[in-house]
Amino acid sequence: MIRRLALAAAAVLCCAVALTAALPAGSGKAPLPDLILRYAENQPEGYPTTEAAYAFADLVAQQTGGRVQVRVYSNGVLGSETSIVEQMEYGGIDFSRISIMSLGEFLPELYVLQLPFLYEDADHMWQVLDGPIGQVFLDGIDERLGLTGLAWFDAGVRHFYTNRPVTTLADLQGMRIRVAESALMEELVRDLGGVPVRLAYDDVYSALAKGEIDGAENNWPSYDYTGHFEVAKYMLVDGHTRIPELLLASAEAMDKLAALDPGYPALVQDCARQAGLLERELWQQTEAASEQRMREAGVTVTTLDAGELALFEAAVAPLYAAYGSRRALIARIRGARRKES
Repeated sequence: MIRRLALAAAAVLCCAVALTAALPAGSGKAPLPDLILRYAENQPEGYPTTEAAYAFADLVAQQTGGRVQVRVYSNGVLGSETSIVEQMEYGGIDFSRISIMSLGEFLPELYVLQLPFLYEDADHMWQVLDGPIGQVFLDGIDERLGLTGLAWFDAGVRHFYTNRPVTTLADLQGMRIRVAESALMEELVRDLGGVPVRLAYDDVYSALAKGEIDGAENNWPSYDYTGHFEVAKYMLVDGHTRIPELLLASAEAMDKLAALDPGYPALVQDCARQAGLLERELWQQTEAASEQRMREAGVTVTTLDAGELALFEAAVAPLYAAYGSRRALIARIRGARRKES
């Protein structure tokens, strides 16, 4: 990753040099951008999605010749994901990377993409999202929320981590498990026998440390970067869900770009796709590194065997029953991998 970032920095430097060289002699200053746009990211510096945000900003600056500048605000300084979506709807924020878990609160149709044990693996998920099914959902976001879905981002596979050992479904019974603002995730935890507790992402560490919750669920990098492993030293690798994320643009941002140059909205979308592909690469590297780091830090890791995993899958059957009206779509999603193999 360091080498990749160094190369990106070099590219930005070359761009800056080229822009400076194009200025009138003696000016000594880079040209001011015609448009400055804000990008909200709730993850910390160095996280794959944050690095992709900076890559997107660099690409936009390069492709517009410095006319458009995207300023990245990481670490959640512009608010929670739910708050950011609301701000984007009225143009207060221009771009953001949002989990479809959060978007599901605004567009419940997205919950079908988050159903537990839906995908065989990451490749299966990308076959779905990069194809016609994924495009249908992007179009729905535009029509229903007035936001433009620019690119799909990876957020890995999610597991449970707790403050005491959990090795079976029986061990989860009655445990207070933190969930994000998501009705689907609340129901998933209930079906598995746990007690879902809605809690802001930034409050999870404290709640675990104080014993206000018994555990949470997330991916390896989040568990690592937040330091949650310090107060919840047991990881149950069950892979209960994959929840992709989206790089979104507000309608107002796209209108501003089009007013500056009619070709800029398409150009920015292309920059987003490139940043999305980079994020997927960075995610794979970071996920593997985080898992190794956590094991080396002494985290107790339990991987479910086939028999126990079958019990988990059976327990969440009611969630699928609740989405009976989407049975055909679910079958198409599950069948996407088989068609490729």
